[in-house]
Amino acid sequence: MTIMDEIESHSESSKTDSRVIYRHRIATRITHWTWAIALFFLLLSGLQIFNAHPELYIGKQSGFEFENSVLSMRAMQAADGTVSGHTTVLGRSFDTTGVFGMSGPTDDPSYRGFPAWATLPSYQDLSAGRVVHFFFAWFFVAAFLVWFASSLISGHLKRDILPSMADIRALPRSLADHLRFRFHHDGRYNGLQKLAYAGVLLVIFPLIIATGLTMSPGMNSAWPWLLDIFGGRQTARTIHFLCMAALVAFFVIHIFMVLAAGPLNEMRSIITGWYRTDGKKNEEHSA
Repeated sequence: MTIMDEIESHSESSKTDSRVIYRHRIATRITHWTWAIALFFLLLSGLQIFNAHPELYIGKQSGFEFENSVLSMRAMQAADGTVSGHTTVLGRSFDTTGVFGMSGPTDDPSYRGFPAWATLPSYQDLSAGRVVHFFFAWFFVAAFLVWFASSLISGHLKRDILPSMADIRALPRSLADHLRFRFHHDGRYNGLQKLAYAGVLLVIFPLIIATGLTMSPGMNSAWPWLLDIFGGRQTARTIHFLCMAALVAFFVIHIFMVLAAGPLNEMRSIITGWYRTDGKKNEEHSA
């Protein structure tokens, strides 16, 4: 066999081993990046708002006469006069000096829940934080409505997001593959991915929108039943915060998995829609 024959043979083999498919529609790609931008500003401005009162409660009311606090970030002064940052979770206090409660340079510390680098704006300004938060909240909601409507019409929701019984049965295998960094590039979401995306898109996103509306006095007068559903504005605020924390955790895992699975291919698919599959792996996975 000549060198040219070997090259042609290798080229033909590559074609049979992989193919490029159209994985993400334009609505999916646009809403994905709209959420990415909106959530970035919502997170930083939300932490700015939280810093105005760095404490979370369960119930309809809060104050000194109530014992319903579940989380607080405060600066505390010891008997010897030293000040340190403390985070209290369900009654248990932890020294978090330098991060939560008290942060910044030791000669000029800042007494605030989250540090300056994690908020927008970096200095304490509740009014500016609220303006940024509410502005990007509308982009977030609009993107969700567009995604949900287009996914229903195109079948993306049923085909790619909602896990089937076969996906549920294959969950142990999917989990084992992910733990071993063994990825099947067949262009489809496995059961583990579907559960994660369904949890974010159909549980956390609606919850974060609903709890955000519940905290609005204007919505309370229009839809008072929201307060009954979530057990009060303070509980809604706590759920809102927990949803944010869950989204941050999802983002970290999501980015890690994109890097592990092949960032160039994954990024190309969410930017252009085109995704390269591995033919042989696809056959093995489908068997």
